[in-house]
Amino acid sequence: MDTDYAPEGTPADRRRQKVRDSILAAAERVFAREGESGLSIRRLADEIDYSPSAIYKYFGSKEELLEELKDAFFKRLLIQVDRVSAALTTFDERARTCVTTYVETAIERPHHYAAAFSSVAAEDDPAERVPVSWEDFIQSRKGRAFKILVDMVEEGQANGTFDASLSPVVAAKSVWAASHGLALLLIHIPKFAGMQPCGGNLSREAFVAFHADIIMRGLSAPGRLSAPLERMEQSND
Repeated sequence: MDTDYAPEGTPADRRRQKVRDSILAAAERVFAREGESGLSIRRLADEIDYSPSAIYKYFGSKEELLEELKDAFFKRLLIQVDRVSAALTTFDERARTCVTTYVETAIERPHHYAAAFSSVAAEDDPAERVPVSWEDFIQSRKGRAFKILVDMVEEGQANGTFDASLSPVVAAKSVWAASHGLALLLIHIPKFAGMQPCGGNLSREAFVAFHADIIMRGLSAPGRLSAPLERMEQSND
């Protein structure tokens, strides 16, 4: 199993990690078929032929299990962004790759991604009205992933690529929202990139790259355009 949960050092730790991974993999399968409402410790026990008490040795509650699935997506995203960014040199390359990596990582693990955004508190939920400090937020993996976007906007403003009048946080939130929407479309409609109108031979990768180009143009400083948006036309040649 391809896992984001690294094994510990001792044989006993590795055995424990293997069981934990199998529980998480089963949780993903149940979540994919039945959604959050269908995921319970008892349902999970039936899925993998464990007793509920055995699962409780690894996860104290359904909520704890869901938090692990959520955290796993952002952990994987951070690893992927760090990996690709280290291999790139120019700001333009790193900024575009930051956007495309988010979308591709979501598509690679759609169930982790769905879990990552499940159980969002309603506006009238008392927990939603409790302010969360920026410092506390960026200590979480979700916060660190968001801060990558904020840092990207600020770097682009500092080097003259992006519009200096934009709020870095609001701009980052907009980039995240747009990329989240595309990720969901590609998860639910895998052939979206090649559908009519336009269609043709446009690949998913080409459309995601085009999306990143549009994002970069939207953030560009007045009078400055990013690289030509040629990927879509080339892919249809």
